[in-house]
Amino acid sequence: MKTWGFALIGCGAIAEFHLQAIRKIKGARLVAVASRDERKVRAVGEREGCKWTTDYRTLLRDKEVDIVCVTTSSGSHGAIGLEALQAGKHVVVEKPLAMSAAEADRLIQAAEANGLYLTVVSQRRFEPQHQQVKRVLDSGGIGKLLMVEVACPFYRPQAYYDSAKWRGTLAEDGGALMNQGIHSIDLTLWLAGPVKSVFGKTATQTHRMEAEDMGLAVLTFANGAFGTLLSSTSIRPGFAPTLSFYGESGTIKLEGMAITHWSVPDMPLPQLDGVRGDGAGVTNPRDIPSEYHQLQLTDFVNALAEGRSPAVAAREGRDAVRLIEAIYQSNASGKEIHLGDAT
Repeated sequence: MKTWGFALIGCGAIAEFHLQAIRKIKGARLVAVASRDERKVRAVGEREGCKWTTDYRTLLRDKEVDIVCVTTSSGSHGAIGLEALQAGKHVVVEKPLAMSAAEADRLIQAAEANGLYLTVVSQRRFEPQHQQVKRVLDSGGIGKLLMVEVACPFYRPQAYYDSAKWRGTLAEDGGALMNQGIHSIDLTLWLAGPVKSVFGKTATQTHRMEAEDMGLAVLTFANGAFGTLLSSTSIRPGFAPTLSFYGESGTIKLEGMAITHWSVPDMPLPQLDGVRGDGAGVTNPRDIPSEYHQLQLTDFVNALAEGRSPAVAAREGRDAVRLIEAIYQSNASGKEIHLGDAT
């Protein structure tokens, strides 16, 4: 059995979830870590017993490295991911895949051209309640889908945005949609299908920052269903994200990691074992379980070994970014945006 050599670029808070996951994956080995912060990367390298460097291009040249996890600030995902692919490495990018659909397309094209695997971290898909809902919706268990309600009513203090110069900037971080809301957006597209058109509004209401802390949208799905979307970091004290699916024959409602309503014909409410917390970092971005990162990275390794596509396709990460761009475009123009028109 092949052992896959991992390297991490970025040693911030989110990197810890990747490190915890890699330790537990059969057939995975951490080879190297990189960060511009020498003190931080040295500490991580010595703790993990791996190579460390302040120049990530060093690990891109390392023949022991098969897979690179990009865990840097959001604005650098596209450029660093592209370099890793051009260096012949398979790549796992923390959300978002890139800051624009065009940049995401360049990553996807590079992966395809070089025969490499590329995925974006969408670990919430692996949570048991979302797996259950996916099976029901795909099988038509609640009939024709009529309406989807999505809410991500988080709270972040001003200190969160003041903690680093890149936080809250459009180019390097994004706002409540691109940063906090993107997991809910990914789940919506994965579960309900593609969006045909969107009317959106955004605002910066309670924070000193460039990007939005409130995003709203009305969605029309390709299957004819309607949807509403809210994502914010201004809602005190912060609440778990919710997803509601209203079908012709029944309804499913989720709050955090809990199923709060289940009226699916001929199917009892599933019992979810081992579910804890809300899974989403409502007020603290570090307050999420790491086991779902482990499940996604395990799937990625297995996909490589089996020669199949990973569970989370890079194009799906691109579609989430594209929808957010369309919300921004709608806010700027005051018009409904058809996704084919979004740039």
